[in-house]
Order: sequence, then C-alpha cells, then structure tokens
Amino acid sequence: MKKVLGTLLAVSVFVPLMAFAQSTPDNFGEIGGFFQKIIGFINNTLIPLVFAIALLMFIWGVFQYMILGGADGEKREQGQQLMIWAIIGFVVMVSVWGIVNLISSGLGFKGTQNIQQIPNVPSTRGTGSGL
Repeated sequence: MKKVLGTLLAVSVFVPLMAFAQSTPDNFGEIGGFFQKIIGFINNTLIPLVFAIALLMFIWGVFQYMILGGADGEKREQGQQLMIWAIIGFVVMVSVWGIVNLISSGLGFKGTQNIQQIPNVPSTRGTGSGL
C-alpha cells in the first residue's frame, strides 16, 4: 500500500512538470527559472556523470578481468559480469536517448531554436496563389 501511495505521489508531482517543459521562465516567473535550472543540471551534469560512471565501471571490469584475475577464476568472473552490466547500461542509455530523439524529431522538435508554435497557421507567401 505504501508503494502505491508513493507512486501516486510521485506521479502527481512530476506529471504537471511536463506541462512546463516548453514554457519559458518569463511565463512562470521564478518557478519557471527554477525548473529550467533543474533540467539544465540534469542534462549538463547528471547525464554525463552517469555515462562516466558506466565507463569507469567498464574499465574497472576490464582491469579485474585482465590484471587482478590473471590466475583467479572468481576475479575474472566478477570482472566479466561488471563489463557485461556496464555494456548493458550503455546500450540502455543510448537507446533511450535515441528513442527520445526519434520521437522529438518525428513530432517536429528538432531543437529549441526551431520549435514552431502550435497550433500553426500555414503561410501562403511564395506559393503563387496571388493572396
């Protein structure tokens, strides 16, 4: 029951944040700037940190497999498992990144500079319609 309540609380807190995803800080004042700083921190600090940790995990697994586990089969097995989990982590992170980019480019969001306002009225300029 506690897990269900915790999940409902998390959903009720984070779902409205998606509505603020496209807004500018000017529209929402200080709270908009706060959310932009949080998103910037996640994108610029946490995600590269997670990739770096996965890389270090892989390198440590190679070190355990090659150097520490030269004669010890248990150390070699631990190193091998660490490398496998690091590779799985890389695959998952890159896959999620690719899926998000695929969906955003499919919806027309190619970057923050090129996002068009929705709904959009098509322009008739340069079509030769005489209007």
